Amino acid sequence: MALNNLLNLPPSQAALKPSLPPLRTRPSSLSTPPRRPPLRTSLTSIRSEPARLQRVHSSSSSPPPDAAPSPPSSREEAVAQARSCLAAALQRPLNNSVPPKKLKRQRQRQPRLRAEIPVVDDSPGSLARLALDVFSGGAGVSRKGAPARLLLLWPSAEVLAVAVREFESSGDSATAHAQLGSEAPDALGACDAAVFVAPAPAQVEQVMATAAAADSKPVVLFNPAWSFDEEEGDAFGGGGGGARGFVASFDVVYSFTGLEVRGLLSKKRGVLLRRADGGESWVLMVENDGGAPEGQEFRVVSRLKKRPTIGEVETMLYNLMAANSPVTRSARFLREMVSNVTGGKAKQ
Repeated sequence: MALNNLLNLPPSQAALKPSLPPLRTRPSSLSTPPRRPPLRTSLTSIRSEPARLQRVHSSSSSPPPDAAPSPPSSREEAVAQARSCLAAALQRPLNNSVPPKKLKRQRQRQPRLRAEIPVVDDSPGSLARLALDVFSGGAGVSRKGAPARLLLLWPSAEVLAVAVREFESSGDSATAHAQLGSEAPDALGACDAAVFVAPAPAQVEQVMATAAAADSKPVVLFNPAWSFDEEEGDAFGGGGGGARGFVASFDVVYSFTGLEVRGLLSKKRGVLLRRADGGESWVLMVENDGGAPEGQEFRVVSRLKKRPTIGEVETMLYNLMAANSPVTRSARFLREMVSNVTGGKAKQ
């Protein structure tokens, strides 16, 4: 199924500042360069309940390196893609332990992974259900013939309590849980990997301390409660060290963001996607014109080695629209999970 229900929401009233400079346009097609409004973010809630996922084996779903990755067409598919990428990234460090003698001679580099499924409903129940679908059964990773033992670290006591109930009601008793900053040392010692679920910017110091206590064990940053543009700004200080350098040290194995740019008489939908099991690039894709075969609804516009900022993506989409449209008038970023249901009232 195509992404037919993605990005049909009105933009919010809050605009990101500062606004970007005017678009460079082609004299032959545009007599007066339009002034672009600031990029806006529109939020909505997801009301569907996903089916419980079985263990995902990434080798069967990995696309060829040169093929265009497929954006998810549903919440369940996005979760399955994220599990596949996490499983592929965690399998090796969890099953190729360095012998103790060698560990004394050289320190192992800690695997730091990041995954993002940008659902906007960040209520405790929604967050707990999403984490359950992604990380139940050790996120599809086995170690010594058994599911990997994961420790999920939650941002507050309220979310922790809801998550424990959610996991227990599903029959998952192998996953451990703790509140970030209050985890016991033996909990870190007993787990195979630690997962930081939706930490806030103010909790980055606690994330750093817990990651250091985990030593060489893998750590996963899942759906952090800040944007990439905040990372590039002053939210975590300047320079490449400290909190900013720590956050940047996480390798994004899965990320999906929906996009839309509007012209006077047309609009384009697209996605910014990175799947570690489909190559190392960040892929910007836009929808093809009507009548495209199933599975080919989107085409690759650009492959990027580094994650682009909102401004960079906006510029690329404006230039794309300006080449085919008399006037390009607005654009928006939609941090919305793909869903087969309609969203709720937009969050302002």
